[in-house]
Amino acid sequence: MIKDITIGQFFPGNSIVHRLDPRIKLLLTVIYIVMLFVADTFCALGAGVVFLLISFLLSGIPIKMMLKSVKPIVPIILFTGILNLFFISTGDILFQWKFIRITEDGVRTMIFMATRIILLICGTSLLTYTTSPITLTDAIERILSPLKVIKFPAHEIAMMMTIALRFIPTLIEETDKIMSAQKARGADMETGSILKRAKALIPILIPLFVSAFRRAEELALAMECRCYHGGDGRTRLKQLKTAPRDYAAVAVAILFLAAVIVLNRFSPI
Repeated sequence: MIKDITIGQFFPGNSIVHRLDPRIKLLLTVIYIVMLFVADTFCALGAGVVFLLISFLLSGIPIKMMLKSVKPIVPIILFTGILNLFFISTGDILFQWKFIRITEDGVRTMIFMATRIILLICGTSLLTYTTSPITLTDAIERILSPLKVIKFPAHEIAMMMTIALRFIPTLIEETDKIMSAQKARGADMETGSILKRAKALIPILIPLFVSAFRRAEELALAMECRCYHGGDGRTRLKQLKTAPRDYAAVAVAILFLAAVIVLNRFSPI
């Protein structure tokens, strides 16, 4: 399960999605999220599915990576589905036993919300799959740069967000190594009661926190040795520039958003 977490990973490539301006990719991600939350019917949500599949095919990222990004959140999807299944009492009753009631609207909402969460995770994961941390930092800083007028620390905020994303795969790899080492010493983390399993995590969490603080200290020391003092006077090797393909991508995303709005009004389901 630990190895299946792909949040924050970057897969280098030369696809059209990789070459898009990172600011445009952030805008496309926002449009995609709006697309999912505006959709009220399955047909409208289907437009989001088509947009996601086209984006993955153009990016060259294997579809199995999309499935791996969903695997860690399966418990959240199940929990959300169960809540919608048992707490929505409108619609025709499909099953009833004592206080437990399953209705047609509950089943529909469960499937709809589970699909929306899966699409949300897959779509937002594509941003980090196709954008390097450094480029993402520059994009966030450029977007937040107008706020510098009110002394908003745009560069520092962008740096912290990107470092957090960058270190997720590192901490996941470190956790996997610690778990393997503890299992080699005879630690049992898969059997017993919930309380016993929770106690078995203590030998993992302590060295993980120690390792995280050590890496943070090493990073701070490296930045200090390189005379890092924020974004003042900082220059960039590669300047962010938009191209015709960026405007075409935004136009396509807006068309899909319009399709979602139209399908909301005219689709039966």
